[in-house]
Amino acid sequence: MLIDDNQDDNLIHERVIKKADAARFVVIQERATDALEYLKAKNLHLDKHPDLIFLDINMPGMNGWEFLNEYKKLDKELQSQVIVVMLTTSEDPEDKKKAMQFNMPCDFKTKPLTKEILEETIEKYC
Repeated sequence: MLIDDNQDDNLIHERVIKKADAARFVVIQERATDALEYLKAKNLHLDKHPDLIFLDINMPGMNGWEFLNEYKKLDKELQSQVIVVMLTTSEDPEDKKKAMQFNMPCDFKTKPLTKEILEETIEKYC
């Protein structure tokens, strides 16, 4: 799942994932609130439930940090099946430190998503 308000980034990242043949499908949500609703309704799309979430930090409405705070309230079984990767333009070490404080499988990478970042993430978590 890609959660990012930037359509161009989503297009590029989706192509990287598809070109690497790393997923059967890619779910794109441009708003964090929509992504939460999608995850909450997992019974409606069992075949399209994400293993990885690439999450932008800076988005209008609900940002990536607010998404993570709400995500932590979801079913613990759901959380244990999904890896969240903060994929952002931020290179602030404090953002990386903050991401690691969520006590969940979480990583922090700088945009854009590349084949190398994708392969490294899959090897590390899958």
